Amino acid sequence: MSARPAGRPVLEMRGITKTFPGVKALSDVNLTVGPAEIHAICGENGAGKSTLMKVLSGVHPHGSYDGEILFEGEPVAFKDIRASEQHGIVIIHQELALVPYLSIAENIFLGNEQTGSTKGFIDWNDTLRRASALLKRVGLPDKPQTPVADIGVGKQQLVEIAKALAKEVKLLILDEPTAALNDEDSAKLLDLIVELREQGIACIIISHKLGEIRQIADTVTVLRDGRTIESLTVRHSPDSAPELSEEQIIRSMVGRDLDHRFPERSTYAGEDAGSTALTVSGWTVRHPVDHQRLVVDDVSLTVRRGEIVGIAGLMGAGRTELAMSVFGRSYGRYVAGRVEVAGREADVRTVPAAIEAGLAYVTEDRKQYGLNLIDNINRNISLASLPGMRRRGVVDEHHERQVAEGYRTSMNIKTPTVFEQVGRLSGGNQQKVVLSRWIHADPEVLILDEPTRGIDVGAKFEIYTVIDGLAAAGKAVLFISSELPELLGMCDRIYTMAEGRLTGEVARADATQESLMRHMTATRS
Repeated sequence: MSARPAGRPVLEMRGITKTFPGVKALSDVNLTVGPAEIHAICGENGAGKSTLMKVLSGVHPHGSYDGEILFEGEPVAFKDIRASEQHGIVIIHQELALVPYLSIAENIFLGNEQTGSTKGFIDWNDTLRRASALLKRVGLPDKPQTPVADIGVGKQQLVEIAKALAKEVKLLILDEPTAALNDEDSAKLLDLIVELREQGIACIIISHKLGEIRQIADTVTVLRDGRTIESLTVRHSPDSAPELSEEQIIRSMVGRDLDHRFPERSTYAGEDAGSTALTVSGWTVRHPVDHQRLVVDDVSLTVRRGEIVGIAGLMGAGRTELAMSVFGRSYGRYVAGRVEVAGREADVRTVPAAIEAGLAYVTEDRKQYGLNLIDNINRNISLASLPGMRRRGVVDEHHERQVAEGYRTSMNIKTPTVFEQVGRLSGGNQQKVVLSRWIHADPEVLILDEPTRGIDVGAKFEIYTVIDGLAAAGKAVLFISSELPELLGMCDRIYTMAEGRLTGEVARADATQESLMRHMTATRS
C-alpha cells in the first residue's frame, strides 16, 4: 500500500460561519481535505459537524452562510445538492435515502436515469449492466433487480455508495455510516472506504466510534461549539499504525480528560430494594407478516428495583421485538406470555395500558417512533403525561412549560428555548428530550433500546449518569445495546439473545465480551 499522493487539497473550507435564529451553529470553521484522504470529523452532538457538511453539499445554499469553499483549487458556490453532485461531491446521510419498493438498480440511478440513445426513455439494459458493474465494485453480490426492501441495512449502505459512484464521486461524505450496522457489516463498509481511498477518492467520515476512526482515518478535525479546535494526524501513511489515541481525541472533543467512560454505580437503599419490579414469563410473539416465524420465543426474565439489566444480541436476535411487544404489543402478533409489574399481572395489550401499568419504552429509532420532529421540546416532553397536566379538561400550559424548563436544565438540553423545534436539535439533545418525557411519566420500569446510538462520548456519559440516577432512585431498567463495553460498564446482570430466544444470563462480575459473544452466537441444536 503506497502513501497518499501529494498535491493541492481536494477541498478547502475557509472561515465558514452559519447562523440560525438565536443560534450560531458554525463560527469561522476551517477544514482542509487532501487528495485521496480519509478525513474524519469528530465532535460532541451539537458541535456543528452535520451543519458543516450541509453547507458543503448545498443543503444550506451559498449566500446563507459566510466564508468560502474551494474544490480542487477553484471557488465554488453551490445553490443546492444537485450543484455539489455535479462537481463530484456526494453525501450519504445517516438516514438512508433509498426507496424500499424500487429495485437496487432503480435506486442507484434515481434522479440520474440512464437514457442512452433513447432520449426521454430509460434504457433498462444499460441501467442493469451499469448497476451490475457498480455492485461488483462495492462487493454486493445481490442482483440489481432485487427490491431494496429485501436487503439488510448493511447492504443498503453499499447501495448508497454504488449510487455515489454512479455520479462519478470525487469526495464522498458519510454521516455515521456504521451507526445501525453490526460488527461484520461495519468491517465490510470500512474496508470498502479504504479501497475507495486507494482508487483516488477522498472521503469525509463523521462518526462517534473512535476505534473505527483510528482504524481507517488519516486525519481528524475536531469541532467544539461550532468552532474548529484542531486537526490531528492519525497516521503518516495508510499502512502505518495509528499514532493518535482515543484519549487524545476525547480530550480535544470535550475540552477535558474523560478518565471514566461510565459513572460509579449507585445503590438503591429503599425498603423494597431487591424486590422484583418486572417479570416476563413465557413471552412468545410471531412476525407481523410471516406468521409462521417466531421472533420472540418463550422468553422469561426478571428485573429488580434499583437494578440495571442488559440484553445483548446480534442484529436480528429479537431484542427490539421483545421490547416493543412487551410495551403495548406494538410489534408482531402476540402468542403467549405474561407480564407482571411489582408482583401484579400487568395489562400490556395497548400502549396506553402499558404506560398505566408502569412501563416506559425509549425506542432505538427516536426520529421515527420516539419524537414528533415538527413539534417543540415543550410538547414532546409532556406527551406521555398529559392526563396529569390537565386542569378542567385542558392542558395547563404554564405547568407544561415549567416541567419542560426543569428538564432543559437538569438534563442539560442545549437549546435557547423549550419552544425550539425538536427536529433542529442534535441527536444527543433529541435523546435527552425522549428520556425527559419518560422520566416525567414516573414509570416503575424503563426499557431503553440503544439509548446512546449516534451520540458522542460526552453526551453518553451524561445519559449514563441519568440512567444510574434512575436505578439509584429505585427504578428498574432494562438496557438493550449493541455495544458490549456499554453493557459491561452499566449493567448488574446481562441476558443474551439469539434467534428470538434467551441463550444466557451472566452476572456483571463474570461477564466479558468473549463470554457474551459465545452466548450471542449460540444456535438451536
